[in-house]
Amino acid sequence: MPITIHLPAVLAELAEGRRTLEAGGATLGNAVAEVAARYPELGRRLRDDRGQPYPFVTFYLNDEDVRFRGGFSAPIGDGDEITVVPAIAGG
Repeated sequence: MPITIHLPAVLAELAEGRRTLEAGGATLGNAVAEVAARYPELGRRLRDDRGQPYPFVTFYLNDEDVRFRGGFSAPIGDGDEITVVPAIAGG
């Protein structure tokens, strides 16, 4: 069973309007790389040219901030849920 990645509306536009995506891999970085290969425009908003997460995009693995679990090195397993939260500027 794959993991599920939940996207906010602003990023779903870059994934053919899909708010949820499925991916696999042993780590969060593997899953993000798989999604980036399918949706290159989305991939450019999730990670930098080195394949590392941007500091202004937060990933939650089963409601836990992955920055405290090793970032893209965080292990993932079947049925895990990833929520992507980009920083939004406003005024």
